[in-house]
Amino acid sequence: MAPPAPVAPKSKWPSELKQAQVGGYGALLRVPGFARLYAGLLLGRIGGSMMLVAIVLFVLQRYGSPQLAGATVFMATFPGILVSPVAGALLDRHGRTRLVVLDYAIAGLALGLLAGLSALHALQPPLLLAIVGLASLTNPLSWAGARSLFPIIAPAHLWERANALDSSGHVIASLIASPLAGLLVGFAGGEWALAAAGAVFVAAAAVMLGLPEPTPGVNGGSVLRNAWRGLGYVVANRTLRGLALTWSTFNLANGLLLIALPVLILNRLHGGPETVGLLWGIMGAAGLVSALVTGRIPSAGRERAWIMAGILVSAAATALLVFATNLALVVVAVIVFGLTAGPVDIGGFTLRQRRTDLAWFGRAFAVSMSLNSLGNPIGSAFAGPLIAWSLNGALWVAVGITLIAAMFPLLAIPARDDRTTIVV
Repeated sequence: MAPPAPVAPKSKWPSELKQAQVGGYGALLRVPGFARLYAGLLLGRIGGSMMLVAIVLFVLQRYGSPQLAGATVFMATFPGILVSPVAGALLDRHGRTRLVVLDYAIAGLALGLLAGLSALHALQPPLLLAIVGLASLTNPLSWAGARSLFPIIAPAHLWERANALDSSGHVIASLIASPLAGLLVGFAGGEWALAAAGAVFVAAAAVMLGLPEPTPGVNGGSVLRNAWRGLGYVVANRTLRGLALTWSTFNLANGLLLIALPVLILNRLHGGPETVGLLWGIMGAAGLVSALVTGRIPSAGRERAWIMAGILVSAAATALLVFATNLALVVVAVIVFGLTAGPVDIGGFTLRQRRTDLAWFGRAFAVSMSLNSLGNPIGSAFAGPLIAWSLNGALWVAVGITLIAAMFPLLAIPARDDRTTIVV
């Protein structure tokens, strides 16, 4: 693939023209538009977390099939990954907030449709997979669109704190959404959990509707050509390649764990859906503390070490699950796993922002984030067959994959910014 053609020098941040100022989370939330952006993003992530937990528990409870649960998670994410370069080109050309709103609205509609069809006993497995697959096609619009707005709206000297809130958005979503989804599935049924997740997506769309739109980076040209150039930019950028290799490998294990943990609780420890949701919530609480603490520490020059250390600790946490014969040990494992969120997420987010040119944010973030997430659907798809063979064997596979991922931050990500050959 040919590298993107140079058209202009590297983008300069407006905040780089000013002396860096010290500011806390309060100063960040006072930045015009940031609080509303964060509220919309947080609601979207709560809806997404509710959806993932609810749909896995719904399929396990309704169809009794880990294989179908894994296939459903695969279809809920993989088609969107395939179209991410086009999504990135659309974000850079047509703006971000309106396309984020579009994705949230489609997600709400799809979940409402699943809930309604299931209540009518008309949701056969092929139809389930088709609906979640079609809805996933717009996922990159909100994944990349909302996240690429963070470093555009926030000044550069507040990036660590912005990324801490970005990371905490995931863990707050797990803290709130996962227990809620588990409780809804356990006491009201999977249909109500799916419908509730859809309602949260609709609320997220309403919050984001009309949010002021930063100037798009690309104002013309073919969408497909811009998508191709966005893919070429990521491939040519050694840092983005290294992050993709690290995170996609790490997420193979995370995708496997998404199915393995509920099976461990439901089948081996004889817990209920509400227990699964509470465990994801405990992981989110630990991740929230980790993200907020890590966000107070300057990350420049430390990002690779943070990512590697977090992944190594998560391997140890996954290994604990192999020996879990009681709920207490599972709680310890998920707390340890949650504490890795801050170093891994903030280190990776900040490194990507620092080493991506501003005019490429939509395209580069869409492709980079989708490549990073590639392991999740693949890991979930293989989880069913692995768990059918051996639950402990599946968990040991996850540990091995995680240890492999821990090698890549130092081996595949350059220590210094080397974008001299990939200017915009």
